[in-house]
Amino acid sequence: MKIIGLTGGIGSGKTTVAKLFKELGVPVYNSDLRAKKLMKNSKEIRTAVMDLLGKDSYVLEKLNKKYIADKVFNNKELLQKLNEIVHPAVRNDFLRWVKSRKAAYVIQEAAILFENNSYSNFDKIILVKAPKQVRLERIIARDNGAKEEILARMENQWDDSKKIPLSDYIIENIDLDQTKLQVQQIHQQLTKIVA
Repeated sequence: MKIIGLTGGIGSGKTTVAKLFKELGVPVYNSDLRAKKLMKNSKEIRTAVMDLLGKDSYVLEKLNKKYIADKVFNNKELLQKLNEIVHPAVRNDFLRWVKSRKAAYVIQEAAILFENNSYSNFDKIILVKAPKQVRLERIIARDNGAKEEILARMENQWDDSKKIPLSDYIIENIDLDQTKLQVQQIHQQLTKIVA
């Protein structure tokens, strides 16, 4: 079974592309959702996060996402330390998940696949990209976020120009019909590689 990484900057449309692959019957692991679940359910991770960021990281045993985001997104050192707590747990969870799947290939959706240097764990990588202004508009519409806050989050991710040479497939996600077509073409190629 091949393991495919699906990545892209915030607002690029990774989740939309992942959904299109799911519709084709491809198992997709969403790293962000699983990380949040692990941060909520793992006592070990919860303790490590509170030791790093403070007791306010959790409210009534629920992850205080706003508090954590405010702490780490303008502090690269804290963000890196948080990633060092969460990413190994996500990797182990993903490997367990893969063992329970029967498919020609599986996809792991991960926003910072290059930034955390895990891209070498994949057989192929799909990069989802869109112009910065389009991404910004999508995030503002989706999250009702402040422009400055979103730009700060974008700054913590590599620019697409660094990701393109390391990617096997690139999906330009501006028009949904074109995106669907690109997903189908990549799916056909990946299915051939595995066959």
